[in-house]
Amino acid sequence: MGDDALRNDVLEELGEDRIQELAGELGTDSDGARRVVAATVSALPEGFGDRRGGELMSSVLAEISGPVSDSVAKETGLPAPAVGRALELLLPVIVTTVAKRRKA
Repeated sequence: MGDDALRNDVLEELGEDRIQELAGELGTDSDGARRVVAATVSALPEGFGDRRGGELMSSVLAEISGPVSDSVAKETGLPAPAVGRALELLLPVIVTTVAKRRKA
């Protein structure tokens, strides 16, 4: 997907407190957490922001979480289990951000 505007919107939606929480989950600093956000947005499949034919977002997240986690771990060098736990926090924020953008 690689959308800089989406990345910036997600960082804004997270806010500094949740970026720190994400950093703690990852065992890194806030810059490392921001790199994970950028890598996650880049790893999202094309069309992620589309309605996906009425699929429940939970099933979409379950479908993409593994491949996105693997991609982010490989790109950032962070342990895959830590990235997987961090994505449990991050992916719902991305979904919220995409929904807000769709409404705007």
